[in-house]
Amino acid sequence: MFSEKVLAVKNLVKSYHGIRVVDGVSFSVAAGEIVGLLGPNGAGKTSTINMILGLLEPDAGEISVFGKNFKTHRSEILSKVSFAAVYAQLPGNLWVEQNLRIFAILYGIPNPKEKVQLLMQEFELTQFARSKTAFLSSGEQSRLNLAKAMLNDPKLILLDEPTASVDPSTSEILRSRILEYARANQSGILWTSHDMYEIEAVCHRVLFISHGKILLEGDPKKLPAEYGKKNLEELFITVAREPLTLSHRP
Repeated sequence: MFSEKVLAVKNLVKSYHGIRVVDGVSFSVAAGEIVGLLGPNGAGKTSTINMILGLLEPDAGEISVFGKNFKTHRSEILSKVSFAAVYAQLPGNLWVEQNLRIFAILYGIPNPKEKVQLLMQEFELTQFARSKTAFLSSGEQSRLNLAKAMLNDPKLILLDEPTASVDPSTSEILRSRILEYARANQSGILWTSHDMYEIEAVCHRVLFISHGKILLEGDPKKLPAEYGKKNLEELFITVAREPLTLSHRP
């Protein structure tokens, strides 16, 4: 179904104080594909994302984006990559429109004013254009974060729990926007979440990570049955608590 890779990670390793938090991780994300990176807190998800973004230096391993080595093509790659997370809030003392305009200028977006207006309409933020970001609700801030993430028309988007702490209605809106963007632009998306319903609804493939290692990979709708579990949530709990008890069912 998916062929062209936008992200390839090979044998990625990261240690803190002698403890490996990412231990030989390898995976890929294709154009138009949404891949879920799942695991308990401390499993290595955020460290992996931070290495892909260049915020952390890997101890070992390779990261290739758009077929190019991250180390040697960092600036070129990052111009086509974006990121959003519920914990990565924009400056609270700026208006919504000011935040988006500043990032549009930083990204070198042609016609930044028009691009900002378009995204504010798409993410239903127009009425908050002159509201200070700090006074937005969690759902409104999540919509703003995603609008910012779309400014540079990214071909690879990294989403670290983008819908955490928002209501089901807002989550559905954000999911539909992201799904449509991935389809329309053939962008690859790496998505972490603790909401298994959300993951099953949006992801074409999931990776389960525990103690820095990827243990399982597959279709989120089929994978639980392959390991004798009734749903993705039950499989997640087993990975988090008793990964050594997992056995594949033929």
